[in-house]
Formats: sequence, structure tokens, C-alpha cells
Amino acid sequence: MINFKELIIFEDDNYIIINKPPGMSSLDDRATGGKTSLLRLAKEYNADAQLCHRLDKETSGALAIAKTPEAYRHLSIKFEEREVKKVYHAIANGIHNFEDVVVDLPILPMKDGNVKIDRAEGKPALTVFATVQAFTNATLIKCLPVTGRMHQIRIHLSCIKASIVNDQQYGGKPIYLSQLKKKFNLKKDTDEQPMIKRIALHARELLFVDSSGKEISTIAEYPKDFSVFLKLLEKYS
Repeated sequence: MINFKELIIFEDDNYIIINKPPGMSSLDDRATGGKTSLLRLAKEYNADAQLCHRLDKETSGALAIAKTPEAYRHLSIKFEEREVKKVYHAIANGIHNFEDVVVDLPILPMKDGNVKIDRAEGKPALTVFATVQAFTNATLIKCLPVTGRMHQIRIHLSCIKASIVNDQQYGGKPIYLSQLKKKFNLKKDTDEQPMIKRIALHARELLFVDSSGKEISTIAEYPKDFSVFLKLLEKYS
């Protein structure tokens, strides 16, 4: 069972910022059976808790929770006015040298839960990408979404031929240790597992100003799976 207190990286009278673990739903849905959503855990911690935004189930990282209706309203307006700075780190397939590459392509949600680029019907979506570190066959990329569309970073990276590792919905492929390590031996009668078993995307930073004018800035450490994957990429590059 997840201990909500252990997820907290910042807390004051108005907000809680947590480092969301991968594989956990932000809100109750049919798949969770209402058991382990972050909203549910947050409300057990603080009855008035409301999530100010969402992260995909597989995405880890910084997530803001309001403790009062006033704090929720304030941050909702900040999100609408694009005054919340969000920085994501993604590990993409392939080697890429991005220096503040801007992707400005409108996004349309589909009925199947995916999205597509649609210049006629889509809503405006803008993301800026910069390479942090390149490895042998993958790249750590800093992603700054200016808008907050569903699956925005994922589809925008796929549009510049830098799909996120393991994001098979948008062209990403798994990476195996055997692709990097020259003398790789797999135990008999076992199947090799990918080096990371989820979409390699992490919400690294969250920055906004509260209603009193105080700047709240947080950095969410990488979870173990993301951190180990990066260390192995470095080791064998």
C-alpha cells in the first residue's frame, strides 16, 4: 500500500505537491475499482483535497493538489492563463540534438482515448523540446508544454521522429539491455524484459505563484525505474 505522506515533496496551508509514482491513476476510474487513485489517497489525508491537474497513469512526477477551494480556483486560473511552468523529462528512441525545437501542432482527442494531429478540428498545442543528454540509441529530452492538451508531449515528440521509449501508441519502442551490452547472456527459458516497462516520461519540475505572490517551485526526483534506466544507458553508451 502506498503511503501518501511519503509522496509529498512540498506542503503549505494551500497546496500539496507530490511525486506521483508510475502506474497509479490520478482520478478514480473503472480500471482502479476506486481503490488506489491519488485523489482518494489525497482526500484521506485532507478531506478538501482536489487535484489541480492530471498525469497519465504511467507518467511519474510532480502533481499539485489544492487543500482549499480558493487555492484550487487560483491554480486552475493560472493553468488556464498558461502561467504554470511544467518541465517534463522524456527518454526518446534514437539520437536527437534538439535546441529549443518548437512544435506547434493542434491536437484532437479521439473516442478510443488517443489523440491525433488535426489542423482543422484540433485545439492549439505548443511544446518546446531540448536535448539534455544523448546515448547510444536513446536521448533524454527536456519538454516544456506551453499548453496542456492530453498526450501532448507524447504525440508532439512522435511528430519530430523522437517517440518516447515504450510509448507504443505513438510509435515508441522498448529498449533491451541486449541492444546495448555486447556480451549479454539471457538465462535459459526466460524472456528478456524491456529496460523500462512503461512510457519513459516524468514530470520533473512544477513552478507557479500562489495567491499571496509566493513562488512555489518543486523538483520531483526520478523514480527507481527511470533512474536505473538512465544509469544503464549511460553505462553502456
